[in-house]
Amino acid sequence: MMKKFIIPIASLLFAGLFATFSTAHGFKAGDIEIGHPHARAMVPGAKVGGGYMNITNNGSTDDRLVSVSSDRAASAEVHLMSVDGGVMTMRPVSGGLVVPAGKTVELKPGGYHIMFMSVTQPFKAGEMIKATLTFEKAGAVDVEFSVGNAGGPSGGGDHSTMDHKNMDHTDMGGMDMSKPQ
Repeated sequence: MMKKFIIPIASLLFAGLFATFSTAHGFKAGDIEIGHPHARAMVPGAKVGGGYMNITNNGSTDDRLVSVSSDRAASAEVHLMSVDGGVMTMRPVSGGLVVPAGKTVELKPGGYHIMFMSVTQPFKAGEMIKATLTFEKAGAVDVEFSVGNAGGPSGGGDHSTMDHKNMDHTDMGGMDMSKPQ
């Protein structure tokens, strides 16, 4: 009876590992490694989108992600989304995102992420979005964000479908995200 369950479970694990390795992509600049930059597809007409990745610092000193640019957006910034007292807030990370020596920082939905603003063409599933990440010590590195479905593997939607009515955007330079730009 046990053998009947082991083979299907092993098959699922192998398929999951194969999918992870076959779709993973990464980039390197100095001691910094950027693992699997990805974004979610956006709905037509959307002007903001999110980007996610892992940033690993293999060096012996801290580094800092100081800027992000993409020809698909008028601007891009590192933001932090959090919930405090039931109110969701999203703010730019001032001074850049510190990547501690020997550590990995995960940019993911609901936490640190790249906010692409005033997007010229909404991201579509299956395409790659070119961007440049600039680090204080490692310098600039060109990356490509792999665009998946709007729901993404972690559930939820992209920034364009979020309910921004109860979010505090006071530190976003007056940008009102409750209505399309």
